[in-house]
Amino acid sequence: MAKADLPQHVGFIPDGNRRWAVEHGMSKDRGYGFGIEPGIALFERCRELGIGEISVFCFTQDNTKRASVQKDAFTEATVAFARALSTREAAIVVVGDTKSAQFPKELVGFSRRSGTGMKVNLLVNYGWKWDLDGLAEGRLRSEEISRVDLIVRWGGGSRLSGFLPVQSVYADIYVRPELWPDYQSAHFDEALAWFKVQDRTLGG
Repeated sequence: MAKADLPQHVGFIPDGNRRWAVEHGMSKDRGYGFGIEPGIALFERCRELGIGEISVFCFTQDNTKRASVQKDAFTEATVAFARALSTREAAIVVVGDTKSAQFPKELVGFSRRSGTGMKVNLLVNYGWKWDLDGLAEGRLRSEEISRVDLIVRWGGGSRLSGFLPVQSVYADIYVRPELWPDYQSAHFDEALAWFKVQDRTLGG
């Protein structure tokens, strides 16, 4: 695909880890770990295509209300994912409430962008209200993140679930029925083909 046809910034909502685990005879918390390798594969595909920026919904403030064993599992998976990306060609920033006890301390060092390569924004202990509350202090708390062109969500849900509400205002949303651990590169390639034929007027 020609670079001119590519979205400049893609957001990813990797949903369905718990359902996948149950379908495979596991406890719900086991599903998160199986989402790490697909995430790395998707990152590498984006880098290969020359996409400039991606944002990944890792976990939200609402997610931390889940059972403690699930919370521990998705926190561990998020830390492992961030560390894996930090060894690749990625300029990473983690956006979320670092002051909360729910924020993994291992990722505090990523609250400022570090590394070189494709921009990677990881939403960790992120909340849309927390983000917008920053306006009372004169800035959006996710101000470093650019406008999103395309959002790809796995798991069949067609909602944003609070994903970057300001940056997503004109994003096209492509939904896959497959659960996230079943990610295949064809899913993203099909999303890009779909995006190519959308009428992107941005309200004009």
